[in-house]
Amino acid sequence: MRKNHEKLLTALALAATFAVPAWAATQTVTLSVPGMSCATCPITVKMAISRIEGVDKVDVTFEPREAVVTFDDTKTSVHELIKATTDVGYPSELKK
Repeated sequence: MRKNHEKLLTALALAATFAVPAWAATQTVTLSVPGMSCATCPITVKMAISRIEGVDKVDVTFEPREAVVTFDDTKTSVHELIKATTDVGYPSELKK
């Protein structure tokens, strides 16, 4: 009986290690990127955001100057998205 109990505990521990937390979710946010000054700027912004692990989809438009990003919140955050745009010269902020 003890061996079965140990096997069950081991299986549960492994399942907990590899399971995605229940609170994990795909999020979609809109970032305002006012510094984009030409029609090619969105390409740079999109490339920067696309390189972030956990980003599933990025749509960047010149008019309005914004980026709509869908991402896995267990792998990245809004802060990381903003940092990516800022690092390539286009500071952004969460659009409310």
